[in-house]
Amino acid sequence: MIKVYKVKIGEKVYEVEVESVTEVNGTISAPTSSTPAPAAVASAPAPAGNGTKVEAPMQGLVVSVDVTVGANVKAGDTLLVLEAMKMENPIVSPVNGVVQSITVNKGDTVDGGTVVVTIA
Repeated sequence: MIKVYKVKIGEKVYEVEVESVTEVNGTISAPTSSTPAPAAVASAPAPAGNGTKVEAPMQGLVVSVDVTVGANVKAGDTLLVLEAMKMENPIVSPVNGVVQSITVNKGDTVDGGTVVVTIA
């Protein structure tokens, strides 16, 4: 379902279309639309010889780190929370494993694609 909104910024008026979508297992799709679904926001983990590297899906501010090195995590557990565009986005573990390294701290600003956690 697409809704049209008008947004006024200063003296300029913009028309914005917003489509309702659903997310299942990291895949975003329009529930009743025949148009292609937009790309998923979360980036896929990059498997590596030393474990699974979890990347920041977007630029943002790290507002909390919810795990420590050596912690056991399950797929879906929140690793950290990233704030982007005034919205908090939980970054979750894509796999079961043990946190091998954390490359960010609370208060850090990261770019999209930055490795934030490695899980072995």
